[in-house]
Amino acid sequence: MTALASATAKATEADSLPLDRIDVSRAELFERNVEGDYFARLRREDPVHYCAESAYGPYWSITKYKDIMAVDTNHQVFSSEAGLGGIIIEDGIQKSSSEGAIDLPNFIAMDPPRHDEQRKAVSPIVAPANLAKLEGTIRERVGRVLDGLPVGEKFDWVPAVSIELTTQMLATLFDFPFEERAKLTRWSDVATAEPGSGIVDSWEQRTNELMECAGRFQGLWNERLENPGMDLVSMMAHSPATHDMTPQNYLGNVLLLIVGGNDTTRNSMTGGVLALHQNPAELAKLKANPALIDSMVPEIIRWQTPLAHMRRTALADAEVGGKTIRKGDKVVMWYVSGNRDETEIHRPEEFIIDRERPRQHLSFGFGVHRCVGNRLAEMQIKILWEEILKRFSRIEVTDEPVRVRSNFVRGYASLPVKLHTL
Repeated sequence: MTALASATAKATEADSLPLDRIDVSRAELFERNVEGDYFARLRREDPVHYCAESAYGPYWSITKYKDIMAVDTNHQVFSSEAGLGGIIIEDGIQKSSSEGAIDLPNFIAMDPPRHDEQRKAVSPIVAPANLAKLEGTIRERVGRVLDGLPVGEKFDWVPAVSIELTTQMLATLFDFPFEERAKLTRWSDVATAEPGSGIVDSWEQRTNELMECAGRFQGLWNERLENPGMDLVSMMAHSPATHDMTPQNYLGNVLLLIVGGNDTTRNSMTGGVLALHQNPAELAKLKANPALIDSMVPEIIRWQTPLAHMRRTALADAEVGGKTIRKGDKVVMWYVSGNRDETEIHRPEEFIIDRERPRQHLSFGFGVHRCVGNRLAEMQIKILWEEILKRFSRIEVTDEPVRVRSNFVRGYASLPVKLHTL
């Protein structure tokens, strides 16, 4: 199928349904990379859209930039509390105990003041002074990984580079045994998986694997109580806000930090390779002026939008985009749609590395829940591309990427590539 025929087919698919039958929560839309057509239609015709029937029950889709901002910055009305459903469209990965799942509260699924207190406990890890200390370690590791890649031979960028680099970083942030760091990747994947996703087969399997994670991190907690360091476990063990939290809350925060430090950065590292392959003029622009890396990094994060949505629950009746949302309604902010809003972002479907306002994107969220590790993520991606430009003339994508089956993590299972030297 030609690119034109493919685009036409996708547009026909998105336009063929009655508006009230559109359900953008279907994970297979993201796996097939056709979700953009559905969101484009909603932005045109019904930007605050009610879906009455889905696998997750009824929900509102907020699809335009300003409406998403209005919801995201109003935690007094739009709650993140896990007890009300949490931050994902699925009601919490909080299945009943008969289905073998568990409730794992974490600070992003809390409202102030609890959210602010627990977030503050771990925020020193990404303070400017600590980021400066991490920079040399990141650069040394990036160089070692890139120098170990096969040149002129096809390999999969996702495990070889994106997963390896982000998992090494996670091991450092948690002071987790380096030789066991692959477990962090597995737990990250399991934490966001549903049965049938290809990662876990049942809620019971998911819970069993997360209990393994809980046991391993409880051991680290006990060690750091006696011998604290500059790591996330030590910070939670010794902060007054988190010292006495429940084991479920501790595991929830650990998984939040693992997923936040892994999925988002790793998929932006992969998405950037794909974006520059698909836009050779932008690659030429970058090679002619490597200083453009500074504006390219936020453009990669916008273009990729590694987390497709965040969910809130209305605490009171509210009006958004001319629609009345009722108390108790599920409200889904589709960052992946807001980052393509033509009314706010110039030529949003295009990958442009020298945008005038490259940080005008929603990928990190806004308000009290804005991503705590955004500067660390940007630094890792920046260093990766600085080191790539020193070694390779281009990274050729040799086959179509394989995308993950998820409406939350917008990522890649595989990206076959071939390196070309300078």
